[in-house]
Amino acid sequence: MKPENSSLGSILSVHLCVFFIFFSTLHAQDAVISGEFIVEPPTLLNLGFEWKISGDENRNAQVAVSYRKSGSSDWLPGMPLLRIGGEKIFREAEQLAYTVPHQFSGSILDLEPGTTYTCRFELKDPEGVSGTAIREVAVKTRTVPKAYEKGRTLHVYPPGFKGEKEEPSFEGLKKAYYGSGLGDWSVVSEKTVQPGDVILVHAGTYKADLLDYVDPHGIPFDGTYVLNVKATEEKPIVIKGAGDGAAIFDGNGAHRLFDVMGTQHHIFENLTFRNTDIVFSAGTKGVVGASNLTIRNCRMEAVGIGVISEFAGSRNFYVADNVILGRDPRNHLVGWANPDPYPPSPLKSYMGIKVYGSGHVICHNAVAFFHDGINVSTYGTPEDPQDLKAVSIDIYNNDLHLMIDDFIEADGGVYNIRVLRNRGVNAGQCALSAQPVFGGPAYFIRNVLYHIPNGFALKFMSKPAGLVVYHNTIVAENRNTQTFSNAHFRNNLFMGTNVAGRPVNAFPFATAYSTSDYNGYRPNPGADNPFLYLGPGDNKVYDYELGPEDVQAFSSLKSLQAATGLEANGVLLDYEVFRELNAPDPNDPHGVYHAEDLNFTLDPKGAAIDKGILIPNINDRYRGNAPDLGALEAGETPPVYGPRGLKDPVWYR
Repeated sequence: MKPENSSLGSILSVHLCVFFIFFSTLHAQDAVISGEFIVEPPTLLNLGFEWKISGDENRNAQVAVSYRKSGSSDWLPGMPLLRIGGEKIFREAEQLAYTVPHQFSGSILDLEPGTTYTCRFELKDPEGVSGTAIREVAVKTRTVPKAYEKGRTLHVYPPGFKGEKEEPSFEGLKKAYYGSGLGDWSVVSEKTVQPGDVILVHAGTYKADLLDYVDPHGIPFDGTYVLNVKATEEKPIVIKGAGDGAAIFDGNGAHRLFDVMGTQHHIFENLTFRNTDIVFSAGTKGVVGASNLTIRNCRMEAVGIGVISEFAGSRNFYVADNVILGRDPRNHLVGWANPDPYPPSPLKSYMGIKVYGSGHVICHNAVAFFHDGINVSTYGTPEDPQDLKAVSIDIYNNDLHLMIDDFIEADGGVYNIRVLRNRGVNAGQCALSAQPVFGGPAYFIRNVLYHIPNGFALKFMSKPAGLVVYHNTIVAENRNTQTFSNAHFRNNLFMGTNVAGRPVNAFPFATAYSTSDYNGYRPNPGADNPFLYLGPGDNKVYDYELGPEDVQAFSSLKSLQAATGLEANGVLLDYEVFRELNAPDPNDPHGVYHAEDLNFTLDPKGAAIDKGILIPNINDRYRGNAPDLGALEAGETPPVYGPRGLKDPVWYR
């Protein structure tokens, strides 16, 4: 018979074994497990990456990033990838409910087109890394699409043209593209354009009579050019103005002027479009959409939508250097909600550009007089296949004037949505929107925003997650108190506009790991509580049930800092930070301001100088002792907003 202490020892051994198994399990849950590594479609200037993980329940894993240009031995630091996962995005009205999968994601920014970069990622965790800890990949940025040098040249002239023609010549675009006939014969395409062909559209107005059965343009009844040829990257199909005068496609009131949903590798350039609801219909959700569509150096005027694709498989659009003008009022600013004392502005024009899919570049466009300027499609829950997710979308250096709702919407974006260096003046409702973003990061960096009289500069609503807001100059209040997750603010200027009693900024954080620091604030004079805060309490990591009753108001930046830990290095300042810029008139919320009259550059002796923090790949080349606050580093040449080479600064006349 065994002694009692022997039985006790067995019991203790069992308990110790269970304890160590339990402890090891906890440790394993905190340790990170490396999973699939994904390189997103490259764009001209930027690269996006995703690294799937599990474990890391205490969220202390990190991914360090470095990169070097092919042929160089110098490694440069990048921004660390953003840790995402577990955030909840929901909107009851549409039954939207989504939980962000666990991974890291992020971008390397402002590279050179057509260049190979070696990119290195190191996964670290104090509790350990299981699986591959280092990933190194070589990725090449895209180049600007160009015509095939050995392709045929086809010449298009307006019907009835009497002058000398270059051959081969065609009466109207449809005959050159399809060789089609009239009436019922307009769908016949026995002699279709070939990949590599260049169609030169000569000067004149191409305006079909939609009610004429045998109108020579060959688009009876609906007035739509339906194009569907699939070309290649090496041999795209180019449709461009011939350069002998304006080549104008007048829709004559047609709903859609160009249906290009079935195309691949088409380039439209140096053309004018007008008098249609939709200029380019490029994709429908769940149906079909174009890929590799280029629209550049074109002018669209009196239109309802410039370019739209909501097809998840659309890929690699390049929409650049266009002027896109809608049909909304030009001389006063009125939103669609809270427009008092005026009625809501009607939806005469919807948006300048709207896309979904991956790899799109929307840059250097000038957009005015729409409900929204440039949008990612709101879409809804992301598709499961990787090639159907809205990732790696660039919206940069655009100039936006007088919108009824928002300048730019990242709504519906999933990972690596990059909103960089845009300028927006006059928005009736909000400026930049993430309603929602499904994990991020959605980067909002170095944008300049002015005159958003409702005081909602950032429409981060419908529980978006993964928001990175760096170096923006925001001359408007940011008072939204609907919560969002995993958001990070650095080096921004938030400038109150003298609206009596209005807070200058709100921090509605549903996650305890959201952060905000090194920002500059100009509270409105006389505001009792210029700062608002919502955040998880009682040691919670997240709280998605926070509402208006949970808002905490703070009378000073110091009291906010003491109570929340936010903005430990935040500063108060005033309009003297600028060389010569004043707030918009709070007594004239419906007035219209012009960008050419506004100077957003900093006073080199002002309070915004050297108040920022270093962010790799964002402000490495700062001047002085530290980066400056806001979009424009003092002494730097401001970026080019809108089309490159555009001579008239008031392009929306």
